[in-house]
Amino acid sequence: MEALVCRKHGDPTNPPDSSENSPLSVSTSHPIPNLISPTSVRVRIKSISLNYATYLQVLGKYQEKFPLPFVLGSDYSGVVEFVGPNVTKYGVPDGCDLVAAAAIPVAYGTSHQALVHRANLKSDQVLLVLGAAGGVGLAAVQIGKVRGAIVIAVARGTEKVEFLKSMGVDHVVDLSKEGVIESVKSFLKTKKLKGVDVVYDPVGGKLMKESMKLLNCGAQILVIGFASGEVPVIPANIALVKNWTIHGVYWGNYETNRPGVVEDSLKELLSWLARGLITIYMFRSYKLQEAYLAFLEIKDRKVIGKVMITVDDPKTIPSSRL
Repeated sequence: MEALVCRKHGDPTNPPDSSENSPLSVSTSHPIPNLISPTSVRVRIKSISLNYATYLQVLGKYQEKFPLPFVLGSDYSGVVEFVGPNVTKYGVPDGCDLVAAAAIPVAYGTSHQALVHRANLKSDQVLLVLGAAGGVGLAAVQIGKVRGAIVIAVARGTEKVEFLKSMGVDHVVDLSKEGVIESVKSFLKTKKLKGVDVVYDPVGGKLMKESMKLLNCGAQILVIGFASGEVPVIPANIALVKNWTIHGVYWGNYETNRPGVVEDSLKELLSWLARGLITIYMFRSYKLQEAYLAFLEIKDRKVIGKVMITVDDPKTIPSSRL
C-alpha cells in the first residue's frame, strides 16, 4: 500500500524523496497491517487531514515524540474493508461527506472537548477565539455558535477576516490593523458586556498575555497549543484573585485514557455535520506526493480551515457512510 512516511525529523516543505535532506518519503510498498485483534478494523483510506501538529511532528518539535519511522495521518476517512468479530459499530451518519469527515477527529474533536466537556460553554457567554481562521480555531468558532455563545474571533489579514465574518462571527479582530485589547473592549462596550468568559488559545505568546486583560472574574482559559512558538506565562496569583480556571486540552490524551469521551464527542460532531450545524471548509486538497505543498501553506499561515490529502479525486469520493 501507499504511505507517507516520516523517516527522520526535518522540514516537511521539502518534496518527498527529493534529497537526503527530505524527512518524508512516499512508500509504494508499505506493509498492510495484520489484523490480529478481534476489535481490528481495516479502512481503505480516501482522505487524510493535515494539522499544524502534523507539521510539528515531522520537525521533531511536537510535545509528544513518535518513534521513527512513522506514517503521517492521525485523522482520516475511508471505506471499511474488514472488521473483527468483536466490532459491533462503526461508520458515520448518512449525509456526511466522506472527505469532510476526515477533518473532524483532531481539529473539531479538540474544540468540542475543550468547549463542551471542559468549559461547558453556555448560551450568551462571551467566547474569545485566538487563531480563529486555522483548523482548530475555525472549529471552535462554529461550535461556539452552535452553543449559542457570543463569539469574538481573532485573525490576521483581510481574507481571513472576511471569511470569519461570513461564518456569522459576532466580532472579528484583524491583528494586521488593530490590537486585540482595544478592539474587543470597544465591541464589549457597544454590547454592554463586562468581559470575556472563555478564551480558546491555540496560539500562546504575546497574544494570550494581552487577552488575559479582557477576562471576567471566573473566566475559563483553554490552553490548546502554541502556534506562536512561545508558551505563555499565566500568573497563578492573578488566576487566584480572579477565580480563573485553566484547562489544558490535549486530544491525544483523551483518545488513550478516556475513549468514551472521544466516542461521544465524535458522535455529536458527526450528527452536527450531517444536520448542517457545522461545515468543514477545505482550503485545498493535495495528492500524497504533494503533501509538502500543504505543509508549506501551513508553515506560511495561509490556511483557512483545513488542508487535506485525498487518495482519489475528491469529486469521485461518495458522500456516504464509511
